[in-house]
Amino acid sequence: MEKDKLKELIAEAKRIEEVSIRSAKSQFEAADKWKQINLWLGIPTALLSGIAGISILSNWSYLLGGSLALLVASLTALMTFLNPDRKSNSHLNSGNNYLSLRNKSRLFRNITTKTKLNFEDLVEKLKELADMRDSLNKSSPQFSRKDFEKAKKGISEGEADYQVDSD
Repeated sequence: MEKDKLKELIAEAKRIEEVSIRSAKSQFEAADKWKQINLWLGIPTALLSGIAGISILSNWSYLLGGSLALLVASLTALMTFLNPDRKSNSHLNSGNNYLSLRNKSRLFRNITTKTKLNFEDLVEKLKELADMRDSLNKSSPQFSRKDFEKAKKGISEGEADYQVDSD
């Protein structure tokens, strides 16, 4: 009976690991997407801003300078509204927190369950891991279905595997 209970604890730890790695990878995909959006908006905004300033200050073309200034203002407003840098960092932090949970769950499954801790202590440690998972699920930013599908594909291609586990 005790062995069956331990098998269930290990199975639940594996579930936490599985959810954690999928969530971490999805969060990393979302972070990368928002980082790219930040670059695609930020670099042209900076370049156009410089060109607009030069064209106005050098009396090169007031029409071009004014038009570029309006475009820069629009891009800046879009960047302020979307705030891609903050979103990227938020997803990245969340992904790292999920990786931490995955590592703790793996350690619990591979090492802690093989110690001389009594069953009730093992259950408490597993509950702590489940509470961490639930807390992350509540506090993490939402990723898109596309981020999830990309993460799922990467995981199936071995992007989340450790070399030592395949030896």
